[in-house]
Amino acid sequence: MNDMRAALYDSYGPPEVLYEGRVPVPVRKPGEVLVRVHAASVNGGELYGRAGKVRLVTGRRFPQRTGLDFAGEVAEVDASVTGLRAGDRVWGILGRSFGSAAEYVSVRPRQIAYAPENVTLTEAASLPAGGTTSLTALRDKAGLRAGERLLVRGASGGVGSVAVQLGKALGAHVTGLASAKNSDFVRELGADEVLDHRTTPLPELDRYDVIMDTVGTEHRLLRTRLAPGGRLVSIAFDIDRPVRSIGYLLGSAVHGRQRVRFFSGNPKHDLFAELTAYVERGDLRPVVDTVHPLAGIAAAHRALEAGGVRGKHVLRLV
Repeated sequence: MNDMRAALYDSYGPPEVLYEGRVPVPVRKPGEVLVRVHAASVNGGELYGRAGKVRLVTGRRFPQRTGLDFAGEVAEVDASVTGLRAGDRVWGILGRSFGSAAEYVSVRPRQIAYAPENVTLTEAASLPAGGTTSLTALRDKAGLRAGERLLVRGASGGVGSVAVQLGKALGAHVTGLASAKNSDFVRELGADEVLDHRTTPLPELDRYDVIMDTVGTEHRLLRTRLAPGGRLVSIAFDIDRPVRSIGYLLGSAVHGRQRVRFFSGNPKHDLFAELTAYVERGDLRPVVDTVHPLAGIAAAHRALEAGGVRGKHVLRLV
């Protein structure tokens, strides 16, 4: 086993630059675990990376890889690692690098946890990034409490569909902001109310204790829709105006009572383990829009870029 299939691109550009190629199987370093990837999801940040919108971070060395989270089974375990053995079902996130859209990844034990037993690994792959992001945003950053009013902007997407479910699990009254065609879907996830983002101007929204924004634009307007003591948590910034957008988020996080939280997640084992418990209790279910083969990586990016997604696009490798 010298090489493996992986999603690659040789230049920045539209989805068509993506292809299935071959790269060396990662060499497991001391203290690491080699995981055979069964499935990986497609996340919004990967679209920006592939398009070259964050090339100051991704650089100019090609070919580049894509994929952030994954679900699979342990293939090899370093002798120093305890609690894991070959064949264990696991899920996790690579961290601050791409490359999970491949047959194998080598990770530290803190980057993974046992995957839920009540869902398939293909279904499980839809949850690590969106699940850990939503749990961190709502519980840890916003301190969402039972009985509070939560607005999820982008409620049908990969992160928003999880945030709606976790908001209900935490006891909040949840309002989803989504397209009209997805309103029934968002209600099925547990939302108490769904508003059409095309016909509901942001200035006309009610006031909410917590607003979770997955879109990344118009933060000033969203902040005006916070109730006294309210919190706005954004997991995205305006990619077309990055300096202004990030500057506002950082400044608002320091000044004022209606504080804004912005973060870039890099979750560890304990958070994955908590997510597993939410799934196995039935408080959270995977939402897969479409399953693609690895060779369909361009189609998966194209579909996510087109919008209107329900949950996640997932790449199945096994």
